[in-house]
Amino acid sequence: MQGMNEEGGVIVTKLNDLLNWSRLSSLWPLSFGIACCAIEMMGMYASTYDVDRLGVFPRPSARQADVIIIAGTVTFKMAERIKRLYEQMPEPRYVISMGSCSNCGGPYWQHGYHVVKGVDRVIPVDVYVQGCPPRPEALIGAIIELQKKIEQESLLNA
Repeated sequence: MQGMNEEGGVIVTKLNDLLNWSRLSSLWPLSFGIACCAIEMMGMYASTYDVDRLGVFPRPSARQADVIIIAGTVTFKMAERIKRLYEQMPEPRYVISMGSCSNCGGPYWQHGYHVVKGVDRVIPVDVYVQGCPPRPEALIGAIIELQKKIEQESLLNA
């Protein structure tokens, strides 16, 4: 925001900055969890961490969400459903990969034929959260990183 008039309270800014501010201040993740990382994701939504102050409000439908948090082990059977949910989300859409299992297959990919070796082989990932399982604070850090990424984007072709 560039300036403010003392008399009328007028703020002059770029439209792109205003759109990015509104998008990063209202991230609506799809409430979708696969395995143990989903417990930590639910913990982040609890009142202890108060992610409402960041504009994070979980949505029950992919058509209402703009962020999907992949929290847990992705199997080949589940990968088809994840791709379908991702395609149902409106643009612009973002992906957070949470935990070792969704990042790289975790401890299961070596001995199991059914585990995808990273969700980035199915859908594009914007932010990775490390850990097994990562703490809720790490997921909040990923949301802040995603907000920084959104702030740098340009929606308008200028």
